[in-house]
Amino acid sequence: GNLAEMLFMLLLEHGVLVMRPSIVRHMDSVIDMLICSSVVSSLSFLGVIAVDRYITIFYALRYHSIMTLQRAVVTMASVWLASTVSSTVLVTYYRSNTILLCLIGFFLFMLVLMLVLYIHMFALARHHLHSISSQQKPPTAHRGGSLKGA
Repeated sequence: GNLAEMLFMLLLEHGVLVMRPSIVRHMDSVIDMLICSSVVSSLSFLGVIAVDRYITIFYALRYHSIMTLQRAVVTMASVWLASTVSSTVLVTYYRSNTILLCLIGFFLFMLVLMLVLYIHMFALARHHLHSISSQQKPPTAHRGGSLKGA
């Protein structure tokens, strides 16, 4: 995105491309919207991946009934649609403090969501590790020998 914008501006500055200023502004807005959309969608998909992993771990037996192909497609389409709409609004009203606060709020929400989910998953894994290690008995000499043979 940024490379395309820089190349576009260099071509305009050196006279290779000749366009009206209004078209240049529209092209700049489109490129900004694409960059913003990619950032928002990337953050959103990182959150979706965290939720998917959480469901995989905590609802393993019901995972395929919870996360169907249809739900996955709807989720992906929703993320792209929301990213496109929000980036269009962000680029259109970029001077508004409300828009800036919404963007910062979204970023913080996604960060906290991922942090909470991954901490909960880590706590479960640690709990399982302690459960498994407390159930194992130290091997006796006979058992140790048979394990070596196995």
